[in-house]
Amino acid sequence: MRGRFDTLFGRLFGVLLVAIILAHLLAFAWFHYYSPPPPPPPPAFSEDFGGQRPAPDPRFEKRPPRPWFGGPLVPLTFQLISLIVAAWYGAKLLSRPIQRLSDAAERLSENLDSPPLEESGPLEARQAAQTFNKMQRRIIEQMKQRSRMLGAVSHDLRTPLSRLKLRLEQIDDDKLQGQMRQDLDDMISMLDATLTYLHEQRTSEAPQWMDVQALIESLSENAQDQGADVQASGHCAPLQVQPMALRSCINNLMDNALRYAGQALISLEDHREQLIIRVIDHGPGIAAEKREAVFEPFFRLEGSRNRNSGGVGLGMTIAREAAERMGGQLSLEETPGGGLTAVIRLPRT
Repeated sequence: MRGRFDTLFGRLFGVLLVAIILAHLLAFAWFHYYSPPPPPPPPAFSEDFGGQRPAPDPRFEKRPPRPWFGGPLVPLTFQLISLIVAAWYGAKLLSRPIQRLSDAAERLSENLDSPPLEESGPLEARQAAQTFNKMQRRIIEQMKQRSRMLGAVSHDLRTPLSRLKLRLEQIDDDKLQGQMRQDLDDMISMLDATLTYLHEQRTSEAPQWMDVQALIESLSENAQDQGADVQASGHCAPLQVQPMALRSCINNLMDNALRYAGQALISLEDHREQLIIRVIDHGPGIAAEKREAVFEPFFRLEGSRNRNSGGVGLGMTIAREAAERMGGQLSLEETPGGGLTAVIRLPRT
């Protein structure tokens, strides 16, 4: 019997049943205690009194009427209030498990290592929580298995690739040797970039308060020390971010600007609701209809933005996913005067 009322249907049915019974009991009590009494019957006349009215009987003396407040409106109000309370509680019972499941799904989309959903509540809610937790465990295990597989494959591939680079020295044709060396370097670069991309996807990092302005200036100075033309401008207050994700995002955008334009300007624009970081270059730019496509893994444009000029098509993908892990957005715009501007919008929460 207890198992039947442990379901969401049983609890909702029980709430409504109790509300209906309580409403009727309140109405019955109201009518019993506050309804006016019936009028006393008139005394009967008899020929024994000669057709005259007898002396009043004290049992039928007029009594003061009981108060009658509101008539039938009050018990109807009791019933309405009881049903409203029952409907509110029933709606809460229905929406609470769905809201918990939605919150857990949102946490899982941001962090695979988020705590599992609590298996409590009615039977349907517990079953949904168990299924959700089982799905989360399977996803985590699949990600671990994929990382182990790719790690093993990369390790096994590096050995023959290294042997091939050594055997290239035995080729007398310098042109052929250079072409084969370039192909091997491309393969190694693609392998390293793929492993980096998968590692970025799997990494979870706790948000921390960080001086973003100091980070931007440090990245600019490091690039300048290596001979790159990188400038920083603007000011901002500290922001709660994932430090490694933000560093990875800005580094990839800065490398992209240096690769295709030879220079980069990183500007900060601080607002109460958000921080805007722009990585500006004056290179060849990207057509408006292809700006979203460059965020796809391994997507490369023709012309100057291809693998021959560096990169394997994962830098922009890693940058956008890093920004989204921090609750931000990454978009591309045209630089006034020509070029490409990457805009990072990080919320202040």
